[in-house]
Amino acid sequence: MTTTQREALAKFDQQHIGLSKGSLSLALIVTRMASTKAFPLDKAQFITKKGGQVAGLGGPAVKKILADHGVERILSTEGGRTSRGNMERMNAYIDVLNDLHDKGLLHLEEAERYWVERTQAYFDALPFTFKLDPSRSLRACVRDLLAQAVERQREVKGTMYAGAVMQHLVGAKLDYVTKGAMTHHGFSVADAPSNRSGDFLIGDVAIHVTTAPGEALIRKCQANLSGGLRPLIVTTEDGVGGAKALAKQAEVDDRLDVIEIEQFIATNVYEWSVFDRDARPTAVKEIIDRYNAIVGECESDPSLRIEFEG
Repeated sequence: MTTTQREALAKFDQQHIGLSKGSLSLALIVTRMASTKAFPLDKAQFITKKGGQVAGLGGPAVKKILADHGVERILSTEGGRTSRGNMERMNAYIDVLNDLHDKGLLHLEEAERYWVERTQAYFDALPFTFKLDPSRSLRACVRDLLAQAVERQREVKGTMYAGAVMQHLVGAKLDYVTKGAMTHHGFSVADAPSNRSGDFLIGDVAIHVTTAPGEALIRKCQANLSGGLRPLIVTTEDGVGGAKALAKQAEVDDRLDVIEIEQFIATNVYEWSVFDRDARPTAVKEIIDRYNAIVGECESDPSLRIEFEG
């Protein structure tokens, strides 16, 4: 894409679009439709016959465009309802496209890729959601949260979202227990290559949080034991079996504890709410609020935040 076109799109983006799913949907649809029209574009060709609606604007059409670029996430499930703001955006965008065409700078395929990139940025900026569904177990609710992190990790290569969410959830719970006395670190500051005893040290317990326990972690636990500490591994349901097998192989299985994170969080919520159904949302929200405060302090990626739906 020429720098001039990208600059023009970026300026329009800043003024009219932003990380808004409705506006991004419009930009994607109008760009794709423009590839089938003659220039200069006639704004009337982008409006439904009844008027007042942007033609072709809807969830399925947006999904197809994103799928053409290998993006499988859903931006919008809404139909073709168009706000007055979207009509104004459409008119302004067509002016931009016509101007670029007049200057010989328009490359529609690259323009479409620009909006796909911005849509991916929208997805990447979304917080995770913890939904406290009274019809489901607390463990299932925690599992759903972690599944979101795993899914995003699959989409955004090289970023270990699941491990970061787990570490800071455990940190939030410990922060609650110690009334804010815990020291927290960014997820990238792993304890294994450092001199720290674990991700967290509370009393004589060294706590290690991991999605995939390995031999290096067991060696760290052995070092904990040699130093008079009690190692505790908090991991996923799948990781529990592996951690126990490695600990048994190292002959320390009866000297360390392995806890699955769903149980680790759920059990404490029940305790803190004194098994009171009405108090449970407050206990969960307290953990989420502490989690978000830790993320804000230790991480540079705001998409690690969690929104609570009670």
